[in-house]
Amino acid sequence: MTDTAGSPAGPEGAPGHRGAPPERRATQGPGAGATPTGVGLGRRRRRWLHSAALGVSVLVLATAGLGWAAYRKLDGNITRDTDAAAELERYEKERPTPLVHDAQNILVIGSDTRAGEGNRKYGKDPGTQRSDTTILLHLAADRRSATAVSIPRDLMVDIPGCRTPDGSRTRPRFAQFNWAYEFGGTACTIRTLEKLTRIRIDHHMVVDFAGFKDMVDAVDGVEVCLTAPITDPDAQVNLAPGLRTLDGEQALGFVRARKSVGGGSDTDRMDRQQEFLGALVKKVRSNDVLLNPGKLYPVLDAATSSLTTDPALASLRGLYELVRGMRDIPTERVQFLTVPRKSYTYDMNRDELVEPAAEKLFTRLRTDGPVAVVPKETERPASNVGDDRPDDPTPAPSPAPTFQGNTAAEPACE
Repeated sequence: MTDTAGSPAGPEGAPGHRGAPPERRATQGPGAGATPTGVGLGRRRRRWLHSAALGVSVLVLATAGLGWAAYRKLDGNITRDTDAAAELERYEKERPTPLVHDAQNILVIGSDTRAGEGNRKYGKDPGTQRSDTTILLHLAADRRSATAVSIPRDLMVDIPGCRTPDGSRTRPRFAQFNWAYEFGGTACTIRTLEKLTRIRIDHHMVVDFAGFKDMVDAVDGVEVCLTAPITDPDAQVNLAPGLRTLDGEQALGFVRARKSVGGGSDTDRMDRQQEFLGALVKKVRSNDVLLNPGKLYPVLDAATSSLTTDPALASLRGLYELVRGMRDIPTERVQFLTVPRKSYTYDMNRDELVEPAAEKLFTRLRTDGPVAVVPKETERPASNVGDDRPDDPTPAPSPAPTFQGNTAAEPACE
């Protein structure tokens, strides 16, 4: 059967059916929605949008999961020093009282232990360790300045009776400062320093060799100016003079070298440590590191992996709270100096404090008073032997005592 136009008859709405409106015949073909404006496409669009939304959701969740995994890894890297916290709690009554709210004193200890992966090549592990480097970092309450004071390892001090790793107790004695760490670890070192300075230590950090190297490598090296060659087989370092970018291994040798450099002077080594830390501060604070997640994560990974801290700092949140206020400290207000010292009267290879210069410094730190640091005008003698000239404050017009030292904003290498 055909219609009057001679076309085959079909269902209503199909081409050739006399009841189909002209516009529908023009736009609709066999199978509803087969053309760009068909209703089937709308269903496919909805399905596509649903799939896309699901894909984006999965991507967001995966990214968030990666961030959380990274956070958990960094957070878990830090070793919590609960033994030191418990020991300090036992002696709370003898510890100094904090005098200034919001000021912070952090003790940073570089351990010379040979134990652990990657550390044995720096010497035999005799089962003991001493504090190779000890720095008292004072953060002003207004977070507009930071002062890092190196404590000589050979400084003669009163060490209290301390709990040893095996649970026994040592007797109080007068000995060189770094023995405190060997006797009783961090807690003994803190108690010794608090007794010496009457400054309350709020937090502490212990850094090992491997972590230090990894952190330097994570920032692609640190630039320092060498005025003389440094060759020290014990520290495994051989550096020519001039402007040098040190990798982690070289940097470790640079800050550890002593016996074959500068006549074996520990003061010379502390100067190099301060110089390097100032350069490291500048490098980490640069936008190339802080604003580059690809570089920042390895730095955080290396830093947290190398740290043993008090429980309050043993988390990313704790560390973040500590450093958050330090972001606005001007580089030139990050200062480094060595506690005023001279050769010990009864042993020229040991040190003793110079008074009243040392007490002036300790009083300023206790009360959060200003401390001015000026660059050293002349180089120190090559050896401690025969050196009885103290690091006395130099005359200054300001009421704040002025000490010789370094800042993180040292001039470029000439």
